[in-house]
Amino acid sequence: MTEAMLDRLRRISIPDRAQPGKPEDRKLLQEWQATGVRFAASGGRLETAYYTALEKLLACIVPMNGTDPILQEGGIYLGCWLESTGTINAELLSRLIPSVSETTYLAFADQQREDGLLPYKLTENGPSFRQIQLVTPLARCVWNHYELHGRDLSFLKTMYQAMSRYDDWIARYRNTRGTGCVEAFSTFDTGHDLSPRFWHVPDTPYRNDAAAFHPNSPVLPFLAPDLTANIYCQRMYLARMAEELGESGADWRAKAEASLDSLFRYCYDEDDQFFYDRDRNDELVWVQSDVLLRVMACEVGDDELFGNMLRRYLLNTGKFFAKYPFTSMAMDDPRFDPSSAYNSWGGPSNFLSLIRAPHAFEHHHRYVELTWVLQPILSALSKAKRFPQTLSPWTGAEGFTEAYSPSILCLLDYVERLCGIMPIGSDRLWFTGLLPVDMDHGEEVAGNTAYSRTVNGLHYELVNTPDNVTVYREGRVHIQGPAGIRLVTDRSGQLEGVIGMSARTIEGELRYQGTSIPIRIKGNEMQQYSDGDLKTERDIGIIYPSYR
Repeated sequence: MTEAMLDRLRRISIPDRAQPGKPEDRKLLQEWQATGVRFAASGGRLETAYYTALEKLLACIVPMNGTDPILQEGGIYLGCWLESTGTINAELLSRLIPSVSETTYLAFADQQREDGLLPYKLTENGPSFRQIQLVTPLARCVWNHYELHGRDLSFLKTMYQAMSRYDDWIARYRNTRGTGCVEAFSTFDTGHDLSPRFWHVPDTPYRNDAAAFHPNSPVLPFLAPDLTANIYCQRMYLARMAEELGESGADWRAKAEASLDSLFRYCYDEDDQFFYDRDRNDELVWVQSDVLLRVMACEVGDDELFGNMLRRYLLNTGKFFAKYPFTSMAMDDPRFDPSSAYNSWGGPSNFLSLIRAPHAFEHHHRYVELTWVLQPILSALSKAKRFPQTLSPWTGAEGFTEAYSPSILCLLDYVERLCGIMPIGSDRLWFTGLLPVDMDHGEEVAGNTAYSRTVNGLHYELVNTPDNVTVYREGRVHIQGPAGIRLVTDRSGQLEGVIGMSARTIEGELRYQGTSIPIRIKGNEMQQYSDGDLKTERDIGIIYPSYR
């Protein structure tokens, strides 16, 4: 069975599975092939969906105003948005076509306004500065790209200088109430279109000036938790960059701590354990929305806080944990609207939430819980006829628009996290031994799977069956173990540890370097490998779904 999957993987030809649609695509495909990334499945429709996603991804990468190709949002969205395309989308793409991610990041720095404001959007008509539209911290994405691809100090310095000036702009114009929080002046500042969070608030800042809110608004400006969390996290990564560039990071850390203090002082409700906007009348805006996941993805709070958020909200089927999570509004809110037929953050599951979520979970080592999100979404995407912005939280049916890069990248990313080979930072690899589950009507999603990737000149292959995970290095069996685990190695394939990836305890034998090692590992447990033995380093247990 393993050999058959390996043979199927090796026979896959990227040029045969993804046809170039424009002249630039040939070079992009060559870069993809250099990563060695391929995916094979013995059944179901996931393999076909995977290569359709690759082909659609190429259509989202185009030159803009004579530049090298950059990533575009796709669908009806003609351009590159800072809240998504220029941050989280580019962060995922960095593992697949890194040159495009780098060009995309640099394009924002290149178009920075003289006063320090970064454009919220780049289009064929030039940069736009109408609003800020922040979600995923740009500095985190830039740092991850820097670590993954050779630590280019020139790239880091360019981005650091641009983001430092941007931080000055935000502090100067988005703190009119003097609280230290970052203020929202309009709906589009966060991209939460049609969310009840912003009912009775103009979509854009006053007179389309990012530095002004409507003077007649009864509620603006909002002290916004997600914007404040963004700047907190941004500053923490700017501290790392400063130190990497030979400067002190102390000032950035002090600023970050001040942002964090303001976030909890003004936007956090202890009783609800939830983050809310605070309006100009000092009233909390009692709307439980995607804001929570955004704040958590900005590395706010400790493991205990995140665990509480999982129990009360993110894994609660009465709040955000729909059959196809995460809803953009709490389902028990009477303003919740599940319709996915239009661009809405008032209820349906949005693919931007889905690609932002893994960082929040993995930052707190909630690997097993994250698989309960990956599984239904991969099942839905394996059947999808197009790549939409929204998904029905009830049925998983495609919603608004098509050929949308966040959903395309979601499929590619989720496959790699669930059953692929994923580079982490500058020196680590994850080989994950899980299979897509047949979630819907027993319809097969993928059967057995195989995945490959080339790292530092070494070619790795991973084969997953219901019982086993097998890693090949340069064509030879390198590590074998029971299904349901994640193998952690350095880039040369030296085993560093094992993570339990199932709700059940996994037992079996790990075969590595000619020896057989007994293994018994619980979900989320991390065992360190040393001197031929595995020892528990972390065992945080599992947080199970709740229902009210």
